[in-house]
Amino acid sequence: MSKAFTEISAGLKEAIAHSKGEKTNAIEHKPESINVKAIREKTGMSQQHFCATFGISLGTLRHWEQGLRFPRGPARVLLKVVEHNPQAVIKAVST
Repeated sequence: MSKAFTEISAGLKEAIAHSKGEKTNAIEHKPESINVKAIREKTGMSQQHFCATFGISLGTLRHWEQGLRFPRGPARVLLKVVEHNPQAVIKAVST
């Protein structure tokens, strides 16, 4: 068997073992939790105003705030920037 096949096979076996809760060398990267409601409240905006300002659907925001879903990818980045400097985002999207 080729070296590539052997490495892929070993990786698959390790992934299966990890998914079963067995001790492996696999490293899990879990993003830190993000408190969307706290970020919105820090801006002093209502849900409707926050959504209109930052281009987020109201349903999505409500799911995030209730913990039914979690922001991922660019949405996480947007929320982190809003958390630290909402005026920068407001200025950027209003021009």
